[in-house]
Amino acid sequence: MLTNAPKGTKDAMPDQVYKWQYIEEKFAAICRRYGFKEIRTPIFEHTELFQRGVGDTTDIVQKEMYTFKDFGNRSITLRPEGTSPVCRALCEHKTYADPQPTKVYYNIPCCRYEKPQSGRLREFHQFGVETFGTMNMMADAEIIAIGYDFINEMGITDVELQINSVGCPECRGKHRDALRKFLEPKYDELCPTCQERFHTNPMRILDCKSPIDQELVKDAPMMLDYLCDDCRQAFEELKANLDAFGIKYVVNPKIVRGLDYYTKTAFEFVTTKIGAQGTVCGGGRYDGLIEEIGGPSTPGVGWGMGKERILMTMEACGVEIPEPAGTDVFIAFMGDKAKAFALKLMHDLRLKGVAVQMDVMGRNFKNQFKFANRAGAAKTVIIGESELESGMLQIKDMESGEQTEIAIDNIIDELTK
Repeated sequence: MLTNAPKGTKDAMPDQVYKWQYIEEKFAAICRRYGFKEIRTPIFEHTELFQRGVGDTTDIVQKEMYTFKDFGNRSITLRPEGTSPVCRALCEHKTYADPQPTKVYYNIPCCRYEKPQSGRLREFHQFGVETFGTMNMMADAEIIAIGYDFINEMGITDVELQINSVGCPECRGKHRDALRKFLEPKYDELCPTCQERFHTNPMRILDCKSPIDQELVKDAPMMLDYLCDDCRQAFEELKANLDAFGIKYVVNPKIVRGLDYYTKTAFEFVTTKIGAQGTVCGGGRYDGLIEEIGGPSTPGVGWGMGKERILMTMEACGVEIPEPAGTDVFIAFMGDKAKAFALKLMHDLRLKGVAVQMDVMGRNFKNQFKFANRAGAAKTVIIGESELESGMLQIKDMESGEQTEIAIDNIIDELTK
């Protein structure tokens, strides 16, 4: 039916959208405290950006992208993730030539064609932060600290920070060879997806959620045992910086990233509150991404966080998001002259920043008061022919029921106090 939203999408209705606004405002505020500025990129990009940036061997590029030809016969893809478009924008506008580091955040919708499930939709919404221009592990620790602080501010409990290193292309090649050698005798027992990964990206087999595959890789060689000196030192520096921040973590050698552009740092914030798929934030370092898409060699580090999963986790933790204030003033009127005066008063009050409503449905006087209650009005101004003639208006406090008289000339000052 045309009246239903497409599968994998979800409406945010007015009685729920205030929750989204709450976390969006909190996220923007914490990013400003950390010195990050917002960036906005298009909802669609040239397909080549994701093929080169995300990687041809990833599930995203092979199975999940919404790709189409536009009227100019160009291959266009709806944004499946936020980092590649940010890197493209930084290259196009040459921000790498500015004093570094470059620190940005984004708040975006993304699209991936995958099986819809709890907290995972085909159109989903993401927060993200990125720092470019430095190899210093202080940047990695700061990126992690933003996620740590934001998750805590949202009242989410039972969260564990897990960290790992996925090495660099040099040491990752050695690990890849060792992992394939270990897995080759077990190849026929792997799930079909991991059999494919064996040839394209065997490290991702370590992250497979299949219990059978997890048992098969139990004693597999881990990346941490193959790190080169530079990657090992970077990982030790990351841990020291997190210790200095006072952020607790565990080393999980099975953490990998599903995108090819990650190097060295990889991390996840994992909770037990939302079942087996408990990752609420994941990210890491990607020193070769900007160069891969045509820019100069520029290191980067960042993370992405799904808003749907954050809201779901907050609900599981019993977090109550405060509802916004309702209507400040409702104007109840009777008669044409009263209506004309009420419209002018309503407009003047709104210009002063007051939230004002009045009836537009032709309700009688009694039902206007009922509507004022439903609208959550703090006060109701009563305007009729007799009030206009006397120059005195009635104001009713909707909580106490008390009524007071205010001169027409003083009404705006009284209601804007």
